[in-house]
Amino acid sequence: MRLFAALRESAGCDSLELELEEGATVADAIAALAPIAGRMPFRIAVNREYADSADAIAAGDELAAIPPVSGGAGRVVDVSVTAEALDLAALSRAVGDPGAGAIVTFQGVTREVDALEYEAYAEMAEPRIERILSDCAKHHDLRAIAARHRIGEVALGEPSVIVAASAAHRDEAFAGAREAIDRIKAEAPIWKKELADGGEHWVEGALP
Repeated sequence: MRLFAALRESAGCDSLELELEEGATVADAIAALAPIAGRMPFRIAVNREYADSADAIAAGDELAAIPPVSGGAGRVVDVSVTAEALDLAALSRAVGDPGAGAIVTFQGVTREVDALEYEAYAEMAEPRIERILSDCAKHHDLRAIAARHRIGEVALGEPSVIVAASAAHRDEAFAGAREAIDRIKAEAPIWKKELADGGEHWVEGALP
């Protein structure tokens, strides 16, 4: 596995040997690098092409871990589908940038019912959200963008999804955050069930 930039510095070397079982996927390589990467986002390239987490790895493939690249579109600094409580202030700080004149944040909270219960195909949802954020950063000239989504039970008034976007100007920051949350709701494989005194039911949606 070849390493570059901040990942290389974190590991203290420019390449690592990974021991993966036969039939391993890119997700297995990502998991193996997690102790080195920590919260740093990265993608895996297989034979010099960006790969999805479900893609298979064959013997002899050249693997590389790619942290966020410099220049061009803004940084995707955090993507997470998690059972942990969400911290909007921390996400706002994460997208801070010396070139940003505006930071826009959004949080979707449980309303009208006792709680919402979220289920996600996390292995697909996180890469999908990362692609959405990358698109938004490019289309709206953002400096940085991040998103986190809860799974499990989210009580009345608590946030289930948060987005933060920074840009040089407010119009771009608002537009980037709006597109991000709209697309996350439409494209990420995440489902919610309403929990109330009268019972529970899945909220109807549409196929992506």
